[in-house]
Amino acid sequence: MCALKEGRSIESTMGFTALDGLPMGTRPGQLDPGVVLYLISEKGMSPAKAQDFLYRDCGLKGLSGVSNDMRELEASEDSKAKLAIEYFVYRIGLNAGMLAAALQGLDAFVFTAGIGENSTRIRARVADQLGWLGVTLDSAANSRHARLISGSDSRIPIYVIPTDEELMIAQHTLLLLMDTPSSSTRQEKAL
Repeated sequence: MCALKEGRSIESTMGFTALDGLPMGTRPGQLDPGVVLYLISEKGMSPAKAQDFLYRDCGLKGLSGVSNDMRELEASEDSKAKLAIEYFVYRIGLNAGMLAAALQGLDAFVFTAGIGENSTRIRARVADQLGWLGVTLDSAANSRHARLISGSDSRIPIYVIPTDEELMIAQHTLLLLMDTPSSSTRQEKAL
């Protein structure tokens, strides 16, 4: 999650790596550093094995034991799949509070990317978590994947905005490459 002010990120749930923040498909999200020490000293994992475990076997996959795919978790009757979803929604609610504090209030709450764009159930559950902020959901608008899904009485509008992460990465990479002088130009300037 990211807090944006005037189009710029001022706070994010991620830290030094993508292991921090919200639980993801295979990454745990916020984690006590003592867990890493425990994995190495008590479970006998090498640092490389602990790293692989934290990046590939935790998060929704690790909590559920079912899948790292929210669609599969939502379709599952397994109690661990339900636990993974509950934990995911709970952590979004906690982090929304942190980001709202960083912004000193919210002008809007935006769902985007895979789960945010596609899961009406997750959006409804998150909106319920944000009720303390005066958020209400228009269930019909949410069901039809409208752009504005907040209720008319919501103190904060809720939007669903599609994104194309791969396209953004490609565009930013291209801009970076176009702005970087070639090695021969750098050598000429050094002379």
